[in-house]
Amino acid sequence: MPVNRARGAASEAVRFLRTEQVGGLILLAATAAALILSNSPFSGAYHRLSDATIGPAALHLDLTVRQWATDGLLTVFFVVVGVELKREILLGELRDPRRAALPIAAALGGMVVPAAIALLVAAGAPGAADAWAVPVATDIAFALAVLALAARSLPAGLRVFLLTLAIVDDIGAIVLIAVVFSGHIAVLPLLGSLGAIAGYALLQRLRVPGPWPYLALGVLAWALLHASGVHATLAGVAVGLATRVRPDPGERHTPAQRLEHAAQPVSAGFCVPAFAFFAAGVPLSAAALRAFATDRVALAVVAGLVVGKTLGVFGAATLAAATGLGRLPDGLAWRDLLAVSVLTGCGFTVSLLITDLAFEGSAQADRVTIAVLVGSLIASLLSAMLLRRQVRSRLSDPETSPSSP
Repeated sequence: MPVNRARGAASEAVRFLRTEQVGGLILLAATAAALILSNSPFSGAYHRLSDATIGPAALHLDLTVRQWATDGLLTVFFVVVGVELKREILLGELRDPRRAALPIAAALGGMVVPAAIALLVAAGAPGAADAWAVPVATDIAFALAVLALAARSLPAGLRVFLLTLAIVDDIGAIVLIAVVFSGHIAVLPLLGSLGAIAGYALLQRLRVPGPWPYLALGVLAWALLHASGVHATLAGVAVGLATRVRPDPGERHTPAQRLEHAAQPVSAGFCVPAFAFFAAGVPLSAAALRAFATDRVALAVVAGLVVGKTLGVFGAATLAAATGLGRLPDGLAWRDLLAVSVLTGCGFTVSLLITDLAFEGSAQADRVTIAVLVGSLIASLLSAMLLRRQVRSRLSDPETSPSSP
């Protein structure tokens, strides 16, 4: 009986971790813990743990704990992203060009405009050339958590729009990481990693049961990609894309569903919070905050996240609708879309990753990290206020209809 109760409790905990609100709250708690520890008498222990080296040197995997969190644990998050991306392309919103046009246009605007604003604000400042990529990303988990907490009663089309936009946005971030932030590429390990992914895809095609062959090939692909100089988290995307999403006749759960079912709570409950815990631990002393407030590169990142994302997403969506390329989903008003456009400024996980890659070893790294945290916080609070206003407006006037752009 106690064993059954323990299993039931564990199952309930895993189900709880699959909810967007909980994942976002755990991520927020991990970030708060990092900031508290790094600005407390225990800051020395925190940084020693972050810099502790673990792993076999013979395999070039003697990485710091922070590197394991960035290159290793975050790969699980990108597995989930890869699965979601493939499902949307084959079965979801991205399958229908007409329905996908608006969020795709919004996502593209939400990458180009923040980058341009960051470059404009930071122009001429030291490190300006590295700032543009930081505000282009939207954190799926954090943004969906804010949406679920602030506006659960708004039409489901709003969540679909945000999820589709964030997935397209992630494609852009993945391309950036692969093209801009990969070091000197060693060809043989890269070919070996591609071979491991091809083997994974072949086993999927042959319907070989798992999970152990797939886990072994996934780990091998990750290790070889890491050795090649390409950022190792991209192995997670490749694994997700290589996983079968179409069901066979009579099949109850596809491999993609089983993989996401297993990986999503681990990602939301441990991997992403652990990454945030080691990435967000920056000093918040008066001197550090003064340095942040006078650093044009850091301010450029905040401007890119808060102003650039809003203008880029909403402006591109409005343009797409005005030209007939896309149309507003049924039941949504343009004010709903404006609130979500502000919400896309929650860069967080991917923005912190790009900060880590772009400013590695730089004195500006801490200031840009603060900028990501500040920009994401401002965007989430502003969007929550706008979303709550929309909820109240709809409750007071149920007949409210979507307005034209």
